[in-house]
Amino acid sequence: MLDNFSGATRVHLIVGDPIAQVKSPFGVTQAFESAGRDAICVPAHVPTQDLAAWFAGISLARNVDGVIVTVPHKFDCHAFCKTSSPRASFLGAVNTIRRNADGSWHGDMFDGLGYIQAMEKKGCQIQGKKALLVGAGGAGSAIAHSLVLAGVSELAICDPDEQRRESLVTRLNSLKLGAVRSGTHNPSGFDIALNATPVGMRAGDPLPIDAAHITANMFVGCVITAPAVPPLIEAARAKGCNTTTGADMFAQVRELMVNFLLEA
Repeated sequence: MLDNFSGATRVHLIVGDPIAQVKSPFGVTQAFESAGRDAICVPAHVPTQDLAAWFAGISLARNVDGVIVTVPHKFDCHAFCKTSSPRASFLGAVNTIRRNADGSWHGDMFDGLGYIQAMEKKGCQIQGKKALLVGAGGAGSAIAHSLVLAGVSELAICDPDEQRRESLVTRLNSLKLGAVRSGTHNPSGFDIALNATPVGMRAGDPLPIDAAHITANMFVGCVITAPAVPPLIEAARAKGCNTTTGADMFAQVRELMVNFLLEA
């Protein structure tokens, strides 16, 4: 990998705060190489207060072709896009951005689609099921949107930010598909229970979903990639649940992101 790394190599960035936990740079660079593209992916640690200035600066670099966006910038980066996909426009969030022909930016959001694919690969049947989702941030809102499009009969969303949660519930109900409402950390009565928050990354974090009410027939998922097996997933597996991890999700999302960037 990087045998031909030179001044002609095209640059893609992944931006977040923090950034040390992401696995994307190696995997995305490897995917570019496999596709015959002379390109790399480089991490950028940028706090929210510096994001606009940073983005304006990298936009001036003619060899920067794309940006992958991670926590907590997925909503803010949507505003930097001149154009975006219908799902990104609906959510007001992006996780991947590429150059338009005129040098402006086009964004899309693949977290939800990738997560649904990861669940289905683990044998989870989504249509007609009742789902609990904890987290209405960038990844959570995308997963919620994809769950509704995939045909859940009911979706309950738990998030401490009441305004963000209720805005998402209202927008999803406007699709007139499954019933969407506010929920709690209690997974009782649900077929699917998912964590889309960073809770569980740090030692001593509480479980984002009440494990006392997890039962073996539930499908349990978590977006966290570090640790590889988050405490929630450990607890669910101890109950006999079928599960999916952040690494499972990322494998699907990475393919979607790379294909999107290669279209530039």
